[in-house]
Amino acid sequence: MSKFKTSKSNKEVPAISTASLPDIIFILLFFFMVSVSMRTNTPLVTIHLPSATQVQKLEKKSLVSYIYIGEPSNKALGTKSRIQLNDAFATVRQIPEFVAKERQARSEAVRNLLTFALKVDKNTKMGIVTDVKQELRKSNALKINYSTLRAKNE
Repeated sequence: MSKFKTSKSNKEVPAISTASLPDIIFILLFFFMVSVSMRTNTPLVTIHLPSATQVQKLEKKSLVSYIYIGEPSNKALGTKSRIQLNDAFATVRQIPEFVAKERQARSEAVRNLLTFALKVDKNTKMGIVTDVKQELRKSNALKINYSTLRAKNE
């Protein structure tokens, strides 16, 4: 004889507890917020970076402003190399204004540490790169960096 009787008609599956569901969702949200970096500029030009044998990494990428030079991704805009500042095409004459805006966006303590990185397609003519460098020099933006890929040692 058993003390406890179980009825065979009450064998239903218990409901799934959803008490921990909000915790799991917030953990996933926090993980993706921390691990995903947002792209600030969308390149409108096609860039195949040249390779270099001696490469140095930038220490503070928050103090870097990028200038893209290459052929437009949209072939309807032509095949001649163009300059991209932030999210729009620009001319060489617009570079001083770009430099001033980038300096204004930073605090006064780090304005002198601002570096301008040139991401230039390896098939771009040096004339446009020289023009950009001259305008940066006139704007007193003397910290210039060339973005490259590390050459494979063979």
